[in-house]
Amino acid sequence: MTEQAPDASVFDSIDPALKVVSAELDVAAPVAAVFELIADPARQPEWDGNDNLGAAVDDQRVRGIGDSFVTTLTKGVDRENHIVDFAEGRLIAWKPSEVGGEPFGQKWVWEIEPSGEGACLVRHIYDWTELRDPQRLPRAQSTTVSNLLASLKRLKQLAES
Repeated sequence: MTEQAPDASVFDSIDPALKVVSAELDVAAPVAAVFELIADPARQPEWDGNDNLGAAVDDQRVRGIGDSFVTTLTKGVDRENHIVDFAEGRLIAWKPSEVGGEPFGQKWVWEIEPSGEGACLVRHIYDWTELRDPQRLPRAQSTTVSNLLASLKRLKQLAES
């Protein structure tokens, strides 16, 4: 007897509170320096705490909602990331998809708040409330606060150096 993959209704049985994971960290660096590390996709593999990003070509700096950028995952697959929220120096959020495709439903959010002279609070959020592909469920559920903190700690180290 072969096991059948769950259908999209499996998402309805999951507590919505479990579909949003967030972490935050104080960074002793200017808001603009931190934001630049996030908004320039070529820099993202340097701080990716999921060890999922292999590379991104230069000259894809994000400037606003509707932009997109392509990253190559460590397993060699390209992902197009669609910017859905943006405020220069404060907020950037994207939803990944196959290149040329519709977003899968996960959203990666970065919020930056000034917290003093040359310092800021950086919040990282992974939101999969709109995810409906059962094959992506295990990966979504395995993205935890510790994954987000790993990215934040690497980002902090880069920004402060």
